Amino acid sequence: MPTRRTARAVVNVDLPGPQISRHLYGHFAEHLGRCIYGGFYVGPDSDIPNEAGIRLDVVEALRALNIPNLRWPGGCFADEYHWKDGIGPKDERPTMINTNWGDVEENNHFGTHEFMALCELLGAEPYVNGNVGSGTVREMSEWVEYLTRDGDSPMVRLRRANGREAPWRVPFWGIGNEAWGCGGNMRAEHYADLARRYATYCRDQAGNKLYRIAAGAHDRDYAWTEALMKALNPLGCTNRPRGYYQGISLHYYTLAGPWHAKGSATDFTEDDYYRTLAAARAMDEILAGHSRVMDCYDSGAQVGLVVDEWGTWWDVEPGTNPGFLFQQNTLRDALVASVTFDVFHQHARRVVMANIAQTVNVLQAMLLTEGNQLVRTPTYHVFEMNKGHQDAHNLSVHLSTEGTSRAYGEGELRGELETLSVSASVKDGDLLVSLTNLDAGEPVTVNFDLRGGVVADLTGRILTAAAIDGHNRPGEPDAVVPASFDGFTVADREAGAFGVGLTVELPPHSFVTLAGRVG
Repeated sequence: MPTRRTARAVVNVDLPGPQISRHLYGHFAEHLGRCIYGGFYVGPDSDIPNEAGIRLDVVEALRALNIPNLRWPGGCFADEYHWKDGIGPKDERPTMINTNWGDVEENNHFGTHEFMALCELLGAEPYVNGNVGSGTVREMSEWVEYLTRDGDSPMVRLRRANGREAPWRVPFWGIGNEAWGCGGNMRAEHYADLARRYATYCRDQAGNKLYRIAAGAHDRDYAWTEALMKALNPLGCTNRPRGYYQGISLHYYTLAGPWHAKGSATDFTEDDYYRTLAAARAMDEILAGHSRVMDCYDSGAQVGLVVDEWGTWWDVEPGTNPGFLFQQNTLRDALVASVTFDVFHQHARRVVMANIAQTVNVLQAMLLTEGNQLVRTPTYHVFEMNKGHQDAHNLSVHLSTEGTSRAYGEGELRGELETLSVSASVKDGDLLVSLTNLDAGEPVTVNFDLRGGVVADLTGRILTAAAIDGHNRPGEPDAVVPASFDGFTVADREAGAFGVGLTVELPPHSFVTLAGRVG
């Protein structure tokens, strides 16, 4: 018989904290492998149902997530992409070689107009990443003008010649990508000067207000973040940061091992599983570190932290192009997502946007396609179960978790993982509590003290599988899907007691959401 572990949680439901921006649930689509071609875009002549080439089953699945934004065209691809190659008649668009991802030919059939049409079908706000690495200030400035300016100008006339009369609304603009690496191998101070320059010429047009995002650090490179913050404000200055850019990005990928041997997406040990989840939970420490640096220069949190690449990264599936980064997606990946969202919620004051890498057929994807078949991954279901947190207010969860940790590994590889993760939010009287038990073999009981209100009409859902490597695939698309959950009880309180007692029995390796009303 497995032993029962117990934890206590206190939540003041009448003391809402920072708003959890819906944009924390954003997505990322790069010209990489089968993300765009075969994923989002199949062409207008395809037998797969489409609208002007955009795959409609993918659109339908993503709309169910209330997808808030989509980042495009990269990634590393962004800094070799020249946007004018992707407009006008398709048979006149020049080809290029995608040197970052597989050294394959890119025909530019999916370009600016196709991306904007996709965002309109999804109901998502576009996040366009400009080219700093191999582009020019003029090129990015003209792209902003082409997309967002009204009235008359050279770029407006070009847009109209290509069939679009009215400007689009494009709020989010990335000033390059990974400038420390594939985006130019720059020094932080040099890039900070470039970011100020590019941002100056990316102007607000026709009422479209830009949220400019500087290419920030990876992992624990706090010095890079400091260089970008210094470019906005002197240390200790109480004035508002200068508005060259409004956000700074951060990239962090979850791996179970070293970069050169990331491991299999589906064939892994229990120690690999725990090591992965420990790496995912390190997001809290990393966000706290970058936030502390930013607070030194921006105590009012005017500049947002944008985690526009995150997720698991495994060795590619055997037999696939190594440059296409196609990997399966198991329950382990889903639990990485659930605990990462708990961390994002806790840092909602500073973290305003995030984009999982990537949406279709690449890395920790929401969807996998094979011909006319579409599979929703376990990670997809975490996004769907958690969508009630979008634009809700975070509720602080005070946890007492003594006895809910798990040791793993041996010798220098030994570690310890806290196996319980919880977050909660409230929006217009709707309460959503998300709970994850990372222990591979043991359940846990969580005793909640919900203070400051009466909670009613609770319903539950659970995502789990028979094994931690459970996953969905063509022919078995529903091996890991949400189910109803009734493993909770609401305790009676003595007369005059204010609040609600709630006991939740979490099975091993499971993600649970509880939704109700607060009165």
